[in-house]
Amino acid sequence: MAGPLSGVRIIEFAGLGPGPFCAMMLADHGAEVIRIDRKGGGDMLQGPLLRSRKSIVIDIKAPAGASLARELVRSADGLIEGFRPGVMERLGLGPDVLLKDNPKLVYGRMTGWGQTGPLAHAAGHDINYIAVSGALSTCGRAGDKPTPPVNYLGDFGGGGMMLAFGMTAAMLAVKNGAPGQVIDCAMTDGSAALTAMTWGFYNLGVWKDAHGVNMLDTGAHFYEVYETRDGKWISVGAIEPQFYAQLRRKLGLEDDADFDAQHDRERWPSLKERLAALIRTRNRAEWDAIFEGTDACVAPVLSLREAPVHPHNAARGTFIEVGGETQPAPAPRYSATATDPPRPPAPAGAQTDEILSRIGKTRAEIDALRAAGVVA
Repeated sequence: MAGPLSGVRIIEFAGLGPGPFCAMMLADHGAEVIRIDRKGGGDMLQGPLLRSRKSIVIDIKAPAGASLARELVRSADGLIEGFRPGVMERLGLGPDVLLKDNPKLVYGRMTGWGQTGPLAHAAGHDINYIAVSGALSTCGRAGDKPTPPVNYLGDFGGGGMMLAFGMTAAMLAVKNGAPGQVIDCAMTDGSAALTAMTWGFYNLGVWKDAHGVNMLDTGAHFYEVYETRDGKWISVGAIEPQFYAQLRRKLGLEDDADFDAQHDRERWPSLKERLAALIRTRNRAEWDAIFEGTDACVAPVLSLREAPVHPHNAARGTFIEVGGETQPAPAPRYSATATDPPRPPAPAGAQTDEILSRIGKTRAEIDALRAAGVVA
């Protein structure tokens, strides 16, 4: 694989959501990621999250399987696992064992609550983790209940991407002479980190501890989503005064004194009503034409079907075809270490023989492992 992480080898223990996303990020940027799938595994519902990997099926619950996984990790730079605390230790694959085998290993642990704390062993999902971190309380409209932003904040932003960053940082430290170490990545911690700017506003007294009443959470008339005449939507984000002035000009409101006090919170609800009524007078395509090329900070709200064919996304290649399926392209981009195009997800166990051969297993040994049910 080409890219800035070319030459890095990661062992991924199969999981769901944030762990695979972390592995996808590392593979997208050049790392060789070997995924240890479970028997009967290979959850293709995860689609793009499983791209650009090699897959080996190992029964890690069997002592011989755990031993085989341990052999693989000896040659790795990093490891990703997303089990509850203590599971890997019970399998004989905990960090104390594997770091002793491989002192330069970066051992990435992806959980919702973290390895320590009163909730460490409790079940949960994205919605629970961002609820406890405070992030969920900032999402939603005034007078309505908090609204989860799909599972972007916990699983992916505060989870998988945070672990990818932590592992890359730790592997850089190893390259600079530091020892390997464990990365304790908790989605509660990560989603809390994503609220750093909100905490800054809150500490300054300019953010109310309620959702839907602040400038960036749909409280303001100039930072909102509005419905168009044809039942579609446009987004408005005209925060800075010069952008707000352009918005007013394009809407024919430059001489309307009601809109002069942009940051008068008491007026926000009534001004939102007026803008909503005005924007409902035209179709989305008409508003697109009016605002195209301006700095009014207005953009159409595109559906999943529409986004890939938008001229800007098409020009940048923001979406690509992998195995006949549309999906997001790797990001960010590099000027000197361009990455290879992603490869479709491999069927579970597709590279089992290849991977075992690389760690010195003979044909007879591979056949014996398969016959014993250790690999598949």
